[in-house]
Amino acid sequence: MKKLIVIALAGMALQAQAANPHKDVLKGPFATGSEVTTQCLTCHEEQATDMMKTSHWTWELEQKLPDRTVLRGKKNSINNFCVSISSNEPRCTSCHAGYGWKDSNFDFKDKTKVDCLVCHDTTGTYVKDPAGAGEPMAKLDLAKIAQNVGEPVRDNCGSCHFYGGGGDAVKHGDLDSSMAYPDKATDVHMDSDGNNFQCQNCHTTEKHQISGNAMGVSPGGIDHIGCENCHESAPHSNKKLNTHTATVACQTCHIPFFAKNEPTKMHWDWSTAGDDKPETVDQYGKHTYQKKKGDFVWEKMVKPQYAWYNGTANAYMAGDKMDPNVVTKLTYPMGDINDAKAKIYPFKVHTGKQIYDKKLNIFITPKTYGKGGYWSEFDWNLAAKLGMEANPTMLEKGIKYSGEYDFAATEMWWRINHMVSPKEQALNCNDCHNKGTRLDWQALGYQGDPMKNKQGPKHKQP
Repeated sequence: MKKLIVIALAGMALQAQAANPHKDVLKGPFATGSEVTTQCLTCHEEQATDMMKTSHWTWELEQKLPDRTVLRGKKNSINNFCVSISSNEPRCTSCHAGYGWKDSNFDFKDKTKVDCLVCHDTTGTYVKDPAGAGEPMAKLDLAKIAQNVGEPVRDNCGSCHFYGGGGDAVKHGDLDSSMAYPDKATDVHMDSDGNNFQCQNCHTTEKHQISGNAMGVSPGGIDHIGCENCHESAPHSNKKLNTHTATVACQTCHIPFFAKNEPTKMHWDWSTAGDDKPETVDQYGKHTYQKKKGDFVWEKMVKPQYAWYNGTANAYMAGDKMDPNVVTKLTYPMGDINDAKAKIYPFKVHTGKQIYDKKLNIFITPKTYGKGGYWSEFDWNLAAKLGMEANPTMLEKGIKYSGEYDFAATEMWWRINHMVSPKEQALNCNDCHNKGTRLDWQALGYQGDPMKNKQGPKHKQP
């Protein structure tokens, strides 16, 4: 009997060793993340090469917009959150899947700069320095972390995607810390006591190319994820409901609210930054005013806004002319009632007010962080000058700050795909039809409720 126990324990030890071979290979100690990657490359150089071809590494992607083809991504897009990466790299690139992107001189060909641990840590202890250009926090046990790498879980992806835009739930609205271990009411697919989907269950991956594009940075991205990847095109037992699928996206009915647990930022007004008034918080404990950043509005259990979306979008690009008298849409969906490919889709619309050049009528990419940045000097003229001088796109186009600035209104449209509710909590017919007010029928191109107004415009069917 004793011999059998010894044999069994030996077998378990071999299984554990086979499941985690890195303990014998990655000995450490490691002083930097790049030292870990250097060891990873001895076996996984091909994987690093694949990783460096992805937009998680390049932060740009060739995309077709309605009127042009552009190279766009986090690297050069202008948003109405933190505005721009250029000149603010040490802060913004803390979410880059690499190490040491401090300025425009970063070497994107250096494989030792690939951060393997941010996606493959299983200890839950790996943290990047918020202002460290992607480097890990000091005093981490990098050897222990490296020895315990494995397949990504929601927390790995969430370390950046839950906190994009400067904090928990700031940007997306349907991605926040509550999605790390959500209950069924928060997300029926990722319910940690139910289906327990990890991100890659839907965002299927091959050679580190992860399917799916965020419309904010990749409006022309075509690598979409559809509910039809798992569900039938006619998923309901009710035939009337199935007729809706040609016109209404699944998300519209099945994500009636976003920001279910954590409030999301809905408005950011940079024009009030620098005012000497008290910093305030709302009922959620979130700042509604900070001298460094201006005024904010946060909301919880938010009803989406709805628009036609045909899978493509348009965007403002750095250097484009704008009209300060109208709201500039930095990203927005394409499609209308006459577009057979379009469906009614839910969105978070983040509004803002941000700095622009009064003479050139273009949005400025200000330097906010570091030496000379607005957060240090509270000088918009200096922040505008330094930011524009550090922006490769502006330099390439020969655009220089004129010396005069003001602030203009903007909005960004973000698709809502996560926080899918249980079917019992999906929208009912009367939420939209009869006296329901969920949809603005006229804004969508109808004369009114199409159930009642049979003679009005109808959606062109595919």
